[in-house]
Amino acid sequence: MCAMLPKTLFSHLGAPEHGPRIPRRVHKLILEQEARSERLISWVQLMLVGTFSALFAIAPRPADAPMSMVEPVPIALAAYALFTLGRLALSYRGFMPGWLLVASILLDTALLIGLIWSFHIQYGQPAAFSLKVPTFLYIFVFVALRALRFDHRFVLSAGLFAAAGWIILLLFALSDSPPEAVTRNFVTYMTSNAILLGAEFDKIFTVLLMTAILTLAVWRARKTLLTAVREQAAGREMRRFLSEGVAEAITGSETMLKAGEAAERNAAIVMLDIRGFTRFSTTVTPKQVVAMLTSFHARIVPIVEAHGGVVDKFLGDGVMVTFGAVAPSKSAAADALSALEAIMDEAGEWSASQTSGHNGGALEVNGAAVAGPVVFATLGNADRLEYTVIGEAVNLAAKLEKHNKVEGTRALVPAATFEAALAAGYRPSSAVERRVARRIIGAPEPLDLVALRA
Repeated sequence: MCAMLPKTLFSHLGAPEHGPRIPRRVHKLILEQEARSERLISWVQLMLVGTFSALFAIAPRPADAPMSMVEPVPIALAAYALFTLGRLALSYRGFMPGWLLVASILLDTALLIGLIWSFHIQYGQPAAFSLKVPTFLYIFVFVALRALRFDHRFVLSAGLFAAAGWIILLLFALSDSPPEAVTRNFVTYMTSNAILLGAEFDKIFTVLLMTAILTLAVWRARKTLLTAVREQAAGREMRRFLSEGVAEAITGSETMLKAGEAAERNAAIVMLDIRGFTRFSTTVTPKQVVAMLTSFHARIVPIVEAHGGVVDKFLGDGVMVTFGAVAPSKSAAADALSALEAIMDEAGEWSASQTSGHNGGALEVNGAAVAGPVVFATLGNADRLEYTVIGEAVNLAAKLEKHNKVEGTRALVPAATFEAALAAGYRPSSAVERRVARRIIGAPEPLDLVALRA
């Protein structure tokens, strides 16, 4: 029967198909999915064994069935049960190489065909008697069972094995029957042990046709699975490079995103920057610089997310955070100021942990928050898009963050933003200091400021 399988099909069963290169992480996900499929197949096979055994045990014995010391059905079921249990154990241990899967399919078919062949012996009838037993229908179950795994090659091999097994059974029946046993009369075929070659051809053709349909269906399903797994893995990796809000905006969009799409929002912008970074970076290795930035981001990003903010971008030693830009929020100003206070408190501890062990001087985090109208826009071209926030609030937040050095403060906000935050429910966690009519470099008019942290 193995000769009926293409050599490449047989040798590569259980191995990934040739095609577009699949990243190792995606291939691992596919292998995990197929391992679960193999366990499912084994459990279904075990259920079938149990069902067959129960039916055999409770079904009334046919009156014409002769008494025999050795009955083939219980022996076949016991052998199949033992093999299925072994296969199930191996599937949980992760040992399911291609040759074992092929052997499993071959043994499934051989046991079923052998069981069907035994009927004429058990009932003392000519070999042609076995060709008419209804147990033939279980061939379709065994072929369809392979569709539980998303690999069309196993469905195809199971169908080819089944068709080849029935051909062998037919040849045995022909060789064991006199020439006159072959008939072309359908009534004679139905009412005797005669062999109708057309009927047997229909059985073989039906098995092959069902196999072809299932193979095509599973092949298409596998292509869909590969695409879905690749996209899922790619999406999971891409989401790590995007803030949660932006990722949701992209994946939840009803239409394909295009450059130039924009939405006006009343939002708040928080700008953060590490003072002393340049001096620090000249006294340590690049790897230490990256470790320092990573530790900083690890502390502040959870705070931002806990207050409903979205990290718009990491700017080297700076961070830009938005509140109410990706999705509208009535408490954007209050959330921004609460987050800025929490970040300043956390930054004090972080700074103390970073200033030991090098001669670069102290690292301090300065911040500023500004609330106002912004545009949340998609910029770029058809091949490269980026979400960003544009508006005077963004520009003023950047300028105000730098103005901390002039004021000798760590966190500044415009008085208007402070009042808007108070109106939205914000309450300062410590005393604040108002500074009136301050001139900001780049700002056209003096601004009243509030120092959240001096």
